[in-house]
Amino acid sequence: MAPTRVRLTDLEVAALARSAFGLTGPPALDLPDGATVAEFEDAQGVLVATLGPAGLEVHQVPRWRSPDAVRAELDRRGWSEPDAWVGAPPEHTDGLPAQLLVLLPAAGTAPDSAVVSLAAAAWAGSGAELLLVPVPVTAADPEVSWPDLARAYGAGPVASRVDPTTPSTGGRAVMFTGLSGAGKSTIAGRLVELLQEAGRTVTLLDGDEVRTHLSAELGFSKAGRDANVRRIGWVAAQIAKHGGLAVCAPIAPYAATRADARRLVEEQAGPGSFVLVHVATSLADCEARDRKGLYARARRGEIAEFTGISDPYEEPTDAELTIDTRSTSAEESARRVLAHLLGDR
Repeated sequence: MAPTRVRLTDLEVAALARSAFGLTGPPALDLPDGATVAEFEDAQGVLVATLGPAGLEVHQVPRWRSPDAVRAELDRRGWSEPDAWVGAPPEHTDGLPAQLLVLLPAAGTAPDSAVVSLAAAAWAGSGAELLLVPVPVTAADPEVSWPDLARAYGAGPVASRVDPTTPSTGGRAVMFTGLSGAGKSTIAGRLVELLQEAGRTVTLLDGDEVRTHLSAELGFSKAGRDANVRRIGWVAAQIAKHGGLAVCAPIAPYAATRADARRLVEEQAGPGSFVLVHVATSLADCEARDRKGLYARARRGEIAEFTGISDPYEEPTDAELTIDTRSTSAEESARRVLAHLLGDR
């Protein structure tokens, strides 16, 4: 039987890194039901570990710098057990050592996330010669004490200034969901214009355009729809991870898949970075509009598994905003979403 492939979260990959680096014991990873061997991959699809009858084997943990690699860098620089600092710089940087190893707790996000970039940028102008290293340790509840962590990476005395709150990149992903013809694309397009007028850089992932380019080979079965929305969620997560803003407008008919998209984004960009907007136009109103003639074709049986006719639409119970287009214009709807994003709620 071929191994079952399992995608790990960034938090799980960090646990593997800690184990591989000798900082903690092995993480508790389970075999999927019915599987005898599982291959675990990271968010980029890189094989990082295998779990089978012989136990857990860690192959590689990309992007995390190992303590051995950091020690080698310290040797190249001629630093012998430099002082270490964990987290954000002190409020006043006067008196910092001339050479400083800065360890940035980043478990739960990727080392190339904007969270890490922002943390590193906070050290600009400190006046010290720095070696900045993201480490796979949780800031709020560290799995390794700061002195033990510093020693593992080749440093001596340690000080810290750690923010225990869950980090956020400042990026956001807005996902519009609703029936075909509900007005999602129109509202999303106007929202993008308003954001651009406000000086924001934004990426629009329109449902039809994604289907044409990113998901052209997918059909409209449940599996195909799920894969399409997950792809949109993954792309939006990558944008939000680096502090960007993505606006998505798929039908996204299934609650579980929308939840997957939310998880993907919030794992990469932090809590609250995913905003679900339900464009709650009724089936009757969507069918009455039917600008593309799709509902008529679905009623004649020419389109199988058509959302709202021969395939279900699961109305969200977790939407941050619900828009009724019977009483709200596209302009008003877009401005309502904009106000939510800018915090004027």
